[in-house]
Amino acid sequence: MTNLTLRQLRYFESLARHGHFGRAAAACSISQPALSVQIREMEEELGAALFERGPRQVRLTALGEEVSTRVRAILGAVDELGDIARAGGARLVGRLRMGVIPTIAPYLLPRVIAGLRETHPGLEIHIRETLTERLIHGLREGHLDAAIVALPVSEPALSEVALFDESFVLVRPAQEADAPVPDAQELRGMRLLLLEEGHCFRDQALSFCKLDTSPGHPREGFDGSSLSTLVQMVAAGLGVTLIPDMAVPVETRSADVALARLRGGQPGRRVGMIWRRTTPLDAQLRQVAAVVRDAGLALHAGQRDQ
Repeated sequence: MTNLTLRQLRYFESLARHGHFGRAAAACSISQPALSVQIREMEEELGAALFERGPRQVRLTALGEEVSTRVRAILGAVDELGDIARAGGARLVGRLRMGVIPTIAPYLLPRVIAGLRETHPGLEIHIRETLTERLIHGLREGHLDAAIVALPVSEPALSEVALFDESFVLVRPAQEADAPVPDAQELRGMRLLLLEEGHCFRDQALSFCKLDTSPGHPREGFDGSSLSTLVQMVAAGLGVTLIPDMAVPVETRSADVALARLRGGQPGRRVGMIWRRTTPLDAQLRQVAAVVRDAGLALHAGQRDQ
């Protein structure tokens, strides 16, 4: 067992996470045969199979599950050693692994990256865009340093830093521009188009409208995978939707729709950053959070001036 290498552990972790030799090899930037050789040598060293090989995917064996738990802990400790060294500097250097939810990424990231290049020259920025639940998992497992999400996430192991608030805007077909603007109660009676399950933005819209989507209360409408799709479906006359302020310039510029602010209470969200409470990079990540805050405030200020 003394012959196991850190490289083999990283390859093992990648294969355990992806469940597929090709995807795991791509994530490690090596060839699939090279990954297979390293995994086979690791199994020979341990004297037992770590994976069940199938035609389309691989699964961990019982031993592989036990090894996976320990490998994650080992790699997490190794990565934390690197973070401790990076925490010695006044500013974050090296690699920043940042997660962002899809209803924020396309609109805020360009300003954030530009800001970080100015304040943290030479910083190597890696972005992962996915749902909040997966970002939280990535933080827990040490695959991400921080994430930009809608708060709260209420995870005891994570620090939350609020950055800015923004409102949601009602998007209606252009021919309804002069129709009375509904309130939350009236919106419940309309065909509200939402993002598919798993998006926190969907949950926020449902909460504002107090809509019940339990199995006994099916909801007719359209569940899309992106805000862009929802806006285009509104332009086609399929219903109405809500989108965050930051998305308005991008998503409505090529859609024949009308925008309105809801009556009797404005829905919205609080955007913030999260990271592990135990990270030694807390001070440096707060500097990054300040850049994200400035980018968000500048984005909304620019929209108000238009």
